[in-house]
Amino acid sequence: MVGLIGSGFFLVLLIAFIMIFLHFVPLGLWISALAADVRVGIITLVGMRMRRVPPAKIILPLIKANKAGLDVVVNQLEAHYLAGGNVDKVVDALIAAHRAQIPLPFERSAAIDLAGRDVLEAVQMSVNPKVIETPVVSAVAKNGIELKIKARVTVRANIDRLVGGAGEPTIIARVGEGIVTTVGSSDSHNDVLANPDDISKTVLGKGLDAGTAFEILSIDIADVDVGRNIGAELQTDQAEADKRIAQAKAEERRAMAVAKEQEMKAYTQEMEAKVVEAQAEVPHAMAQALREGKLGVMDYYNLNNVQADTDMRNAISNADGQVKNQAPIAPVK
Repeated sequence: MVGLIGSGFFLVLLIAFIMIFLHFVPLGLWISALAADVRVGIITLVGMRMRRVPPAKIILPLIKANKAGLDVVVNQLEAHYLAGGNVDKVVDALIAAHRAQIPLPFERSAAIDLAGRDVLEAVQMSVNPKVIETPVVSAVAKNGIELKIKARVTVRANIDRLVGGAGEPTIIARVGEGIVTTVGSSDSHNDVLANPDDISKTVLGKGLDAGTAFEILSIDIADVDVGRNIGAELQTDQAEADKRIAQAKAEERRAMAVAKEQEMKAYTQEMEAKVVEAQAEVPHAMAQALREGKLGVMDYYNLNNVQADTDMRNAISNADGQVKNQAPIAPVK
């Protein structure tokens, strides 16, 4: 009984040892590498385990690269994995570039991958150009007519400028700027509608792909629509603004005239009050002059006669004016 227990315990220890050994020493992966004529030592695989690098993510891409005829070593792939890169995608990109006869060394491919770009997609775009469709760009010709233009830009990835080069948004922005500039320099929108390919030629000649990760192959105008008459709207708005300014100035002049009139009325009333006050002082002055002997009795009577004569003349002139304004009286039959 004790022998059986000892044998079972030994068997369990043996199985546990084998499992731990196979975990640290991936014999199956090592045999696969040997079968693919990839020389990888057992110690190297164990070292990967110790560095917490999954051997399968290194050995399988290495086998794939070796079969494709690429000169890639284990240390390069492991260093790229430890740096946070995607080893499998880098190897696929190297194989695609090798098949398309595009010069792409491993270091450049790894740098593109670590920069956050999809290196495999970049290689595929170098072989098969991509079409980027711009949003609708609104531009106004010199005659004030708005044109709404949509363009398609055919680009090819530039492997040498993928690291540090601008992306698709820069291409779209530059193409939009070129369209606006070209349409804005046209005398009439009819010129643009008659020859839309002039936009493509002008924009393409500006070298818009400088400093970007792409090479522009062609710019094609997909759609051109006539929009609003911006010039007429601006003139209408300007006329309305001028009208409001004129109305404001007229209202200001009217207010100033009303204020001046009120000021004149106040001044007239003030002067009339002073005249009445002066006239009220005349009898007192005459009485004072009589008492002081400065005015004689005959002078006083002469003054009254002059005043009476003046009143009579005023009455006669007023009567004549009223008679002239009245209609003639018809004779009695």
